[in-house]
Amino acid sequence: MNKIIKREALSENVIKLEVEAPLIAKSRKAGHFVIVKVGKYGERIPLTIAGADIKKGTITLVIQNVGKSSRKICALQEGDFITDLVGPLGKATHIENFGTVVCACGGVGTAPMLPIIEAMKKAGNKVITVQAARTKNLIILEDEIKKYSDEVVIMTDDGSYGNKGLVTDGIEAVIKKEKIDLCVTIGPAVMMKFVSLLTKKYNIPTVASLNTIMVDGTGMCGACRVTVGGKTKFVCVDGPEFNAHEVDFDEMMMRLNAYKDFE
Repeated sequence: MNKIIKREALSENVIKLEVEAPLIAKSRKAGHFVIVKVGKYGERIPLTIAGADIKKGTITLVIQNVGKSSRKICALQEGDFITDLVGPLGKATHIENFGTVVCACGGVGTAPMLPIIEAMKKAGNKVITVQAARTKNLIILEDEIKKYSDEVVIMTDDGSYGNKGLVTDGIEAVIKKEKIDLCVTIGPAVMMKFVSLLTKKYNIPTVASLNTIMVDGTGMCGACRVTVGGKTKFVCVDGPEFNAHEVDFDEMMMRLNAYKDFE
């Protein structure tokens, strides 16, 4: 069991938890995720590690309250325990000095993007973050993002904060003013699909971190399978990051909707 050290509400439906997990904190890298379970018969939920403090022996998780199981996690308070926590899982983000990197994140996807932004900046890249949400109140971790970004472009659907428009509008504005060597995108599947279509038009290599349904996190159950480049891949062991231009996002979104009625 893993104790919750700190709890913070980032927005109405998004909670940040700092959890005791010294071994995971020591070994995790940008892009890694964990699988958590609350209660003996709870659902196993994958969550990307948003940060870690080796000295304190803690990791940071950001959870959006969207269904029955996520509500259980979001309801936990400081001093409570997560029943099971397994990780770090998946393959870490490939980090090197690419040049200029656009990090495009939407909604709660900002949380898993944070360690990638930090790692890309420390590797010597110029990092331009395009952060998007429906409205101002859903923009999260803005100060943390600014700390490691050379430039931050904020987009809101309703224009209540930053620039009015979609994440793709922000990305295209950046593309038109300078050369982009790599784009990394994390967010809702439909957002990543249209980011991928945009960057493909401009021949910009793009990596997408996929948020599929998972059960065991070892590639055995097959729940997280996706089609990438015409081949079946398992997000938990082959990913979670893939060449976005090769991902079949329509198939992925269809599979994500399989349990909508139960949420």
